[in-house]
Amino acid sequence: MTNNRTRRRAGAALALALGAAGIATGAAAQDCTTKVGAVLPTSVDWGRPIAETAQWVVDQVNEAGGVNDCQVEMILRDTQVDPKVGVDAAKALVDLDGVQLLIGAVSSGVSLPILTSVTVPAGVMQMSCCTSSTALTELAKEGKTNGLWFRTFATSGVQAAVGAKVAQDQGWKKVAVFYKNDDWGQDIGKLVAQNLESMGIEVTAQVAINDGQPSYRAEAASALSGQPDAVYMALYPNEGTATAREWLALGGTQNMILANSLKSEEFRENVGMQYLENAWGTDTASPRADSATAFVDAYEARFDSPPNGPGLANSYDATMIALMAMEAAGEDATGAEIAAAVPRVTDPEGTPVTADAEGFAKAAEIFAEGGNVMYQGATGNVRFDEYGDVSAPAVIWKFTEDGIEEVEYLSLEEVNDFMASLQD
Repeated sequence: MTNNRTRRRAGAALALALGAAGIATGAAAQDCTTKVGAVLPTSVDWGRPIAETAQWVVDQVNEAGGVNDCQVEMILRDTQVDPKVGVDAAKALVDLDGVQLLIGAVSSGVSLPILTSVTVPAGVMQMSCCTSSTALTELAKEGKTNGLWFRTFATSGVQAAVGAKVAQDQGWKKVAVFYKNDDWGQDIGKLVAQNLESMGIEVTAQVAINDGQPSYRAEAASALSGQPDAVYMALYPNEGTATAREWLALGGTQNMILANSLKSEEFRENVGMQYLENAWGTDTASPRADSATAFVDAYEARFDSPPNGPGLANSYDATMIALMAMEAAGEDATGAEIAAAVPRVTDPEGTPVTADAEGFAKAAEIFAEGGNVMYQGATGNVRFDEYGDVSAPAVIWKFTEDGIEEVEYLSLEEVNDFMASLQD
């Protein structure tokens, strides 16, 4: 890197530190743009905040001088949580816009076909905030992701284990399982059923739910026939609402365990709080760390509300880590070169940097000098394993009249110990 570039970065960092918007820096004189792609479900209520969080990161990076002295343009396309729509969107971003970095998708059923049919064949790095299916881990183990796949959200195994823990803690002996009939739903539905059975809890039914049906009465009746004490729901808000209504109308129990995909105001309002008083939700969580607290404070200042929706902290870290890796990889880097630079961002021996504009500017200076950084983000000090996966703490939550209430926090050690106990 040239000395001139280092001086521009130093100027940007100084402007940030002083809050001097009027100071002339390299960022003000930029005349180039770096494009990155994003495939996120902006047409659903819980997907829009995920996309807004990713754009917030881009804005902060541009405030810090951009990536390799070029302003970043995030080209966002809606997946509609539909695999075909998602693949078409990703193809357009790669083939027409020429992106080497793709943020997304959210659903495993969308991320998986994008990875196998678009990003891997094109050599584009893919970083997901919210995909959890273990099928992607298996692809990586088989060498089919070419090191191009990363995600900041823990695999379905965490939520499946915590969902089984809820059933055990509540003393429920018989549980029916509803799961969305896609890669994510099939994965988590299978895992939670295995965990429940390993704990001596009877799984009375495993019922697949397809998109867009006029009625789910037959599916609800099938699940009800085993007279379960509780129902586990790994669904999205639209079909989750319809299924829950049919279930309740037929006299099904209000004892519910909800995957984080139903951590939605839309679901709560459309089903009715009066029917959800004994519904227990699960989700992965940020660690109890200063960097996670700083993210919450910054998010509230930016959006005038706390980050209660699913995947928001994960979206922040996915985008910031990916852009830092692009910075570390250098100008005109390929997807493979960006992916290879990710360890320089999450190096446990690297210089600590914060998850904000100042942190990005500091990281850029360190990369320019040949160093590595230890990113301290919204979900803590992120560490990817050899398959692009992360581990995470977890929470159990409940709906309230005002939103979401955390009931129990499980540290990473507690989650790992509980998951290990299920294998004994």
